Amino acid sequence: MRLTTKGRYAVTAMLDLGFHSRVKPVTLTDIATRQTISLSYLEQLFSRLRRANLVVGVRGPGGGYKLSKEANSISISDIILAVDEQVDLTNCEKKANCQNGQPCLTHDLWMGLSSTVSNYLEGISLGQLLEEADVKAVAERQDADVQQVMHFTDNETLGMALK
Repeated sequence: MRLTTKGRYAVTAMLDLGFHSRVKPVTLTDIATRQTISLSYLEQLFSRLRRANLVVGVRGPGGGYKLSKEANSISISDIILAVDEQVDLTNCEKKANCQNGQPCLTHDLWMGLSSTVSNYLEGISLGQLLEEADVKAVAERQDADVQQVMHFTDNETLGMALK
């Protein structure tokens, strides 16, 4: 399966966006901080997600990104495909030319598994993941971690100012 960090990061960023854009648009800097993903990498991903009409940008003060439609109508497959990832477990990119221009012995096996994985990802919506208790717990922990770092930084700044 050629699911690289691009697809994984896109799904992670969309989950983060789904959690936090319910109140207001979310900046890529905020997502980068919570998810420890490079800001420049997120900019590339969101350019593709925007072109696929999965997110919309909001300009001006308080701007950022939000989902372009309900989270329940965005499949994980939609996200992965939007950033040009393919779910393909074959070595031949589904061309059936794996061995001397012909299918190999296991070509159909890997094609079937690719189809199963694709169907699985098509059957899971972003909204479903947002409702999972484990996913919610991780998001809450990440928010607390960021708040703790911000609080520490503020105290450190305050301490330096008092010296």
